[in-house]
Amino acid sequence: THDRMPTTAGSLALKNSFPSKDAFLVERLREAGAIILGKANLSEWANFRGELSSSGWSAVGGQVKNPYDITRNPCGSSSGSGVAVSANLTMLAIGTETNGSIVCPSSLNGIVGIKPTVGLISRSGIIPISFTQDTPGPMARTVTDAAICLGTMIGVDPKDSKTAISEGKALADYTPFLKKDGMVGKRIGFYTGPIGTNFKVDELMNKNIELLKEMGAEIIEINEIAPPETGSLSFQVMLYEYKDGLNHYFASLGEESPIKSLDDLITFNRNAPEEMEFYNQKYLEMANEMESLDSEGYIETLEALRRSSQDEGIDRVMDLHNLDAIVSPTGTPAWKTDHVIGDHYQLSSSSPAAQSGYPNVTVPMGHVAGLPVGISFFGRAWSEPVLIEIA
Repeated sequence: THDRMPTTAGSLALKNSFPSKDAFLVERLREAGAIILGKANLSEWANFRGELSSSGWSAVGGQVKNPYDITRNPCGSSSGSGVAVSANLTMLAIGTETNGSIVCPSSLNGIVGIKPTVGLISRSGIIPISFTQDTPGPMARTVTDAAICLGTMIGVDPKDSKTAISEGKALADYTPFLKKDGMVGKRIGFYTGPIGTNFKVDELMNKNIELLKEMGAEIIEINEIAPPETGSLSFQVMLYEYKDGLNHYFASLGEESPIKSLDDLITFNRNAPEEMEFYNQKYLEMANEMESLDSEGYIETLEALRRSSQDEGIDRVMDLHNLDAIVSPTGTPAWKTDHVIGDHYQLSSSSPAAQSGYPNVTVPMGHVAGLPVGISFFGRAWSEPVLIEIA
């Protein structure tokens, strides 16, 4: 935002970094009448800095706490956005996701999160990880609020080439799809990959599957979506694009910025004890070793990821079973925050939609021991209308 609030990624290296203009999506929000109340803390560098990190911790903001139990974790990386909505500090928040960073904090804090198709909302002005997977999205207490917010942020932005493909596919208003009977006649694939890890989540999920059937959906069980190598291809693409994206972002800050490259950031962190108190910067260092985006290695890996996550992944499964959407538990209840061993993930269903760049909507499905758990609906590119109907 171009105001008195710095844009930091939670890093002390950017503690006093003020962008020269609003991000495209911030311009759209302000045009629609939104009042920016403040900025939320996040997992530093969107949780892609190093090993054994704790979601919701940054050197600038400290540790975000889950409002259901402040000893527990809010997930991330859009931790503060999820907590601010959940704790009723704001009606709407904007999160960003590369893989799980909207849907996980939405799930653990008992709210709704929409991770749209990559290209529906511009990323210009957002500190990046992956050109292929990054997207902003709305977080709210109701599907209605999230759908209203989603429509205000769309638009083709010359500074983000991905948005060009949204022309003719984006809608300025998603509220016509807020249908109480939107489940009727839908064929929904139940992705059982995350089932079997946490029996408490399994029991809650099975109750919700029965509810979906009662609401008129036909459920088809599917046990896998994409080939096993998809995850490692995604990780490699993220490393390639992280280096390129960060270096371009730092260059956009102008001569007065003390950080001009990923090299500068890595050096800064090594000399800042507060940054290195809990975990390392292995992912920044790995990204810094990667070749450029015109290298053969990147081009081949990117195409392999596209084929694996889309053609051989979600599109294949949905064609095979003639599905409208896929459903799965978003994650587990919140774990205890631990700065010694880091996050305690057990299960997640965010990867198929994240790696393909396809949309994902999470809504609360109940509680385990008083802690909220979300249910995710995801599907093909540009299927936000169908997912909103179902959600």
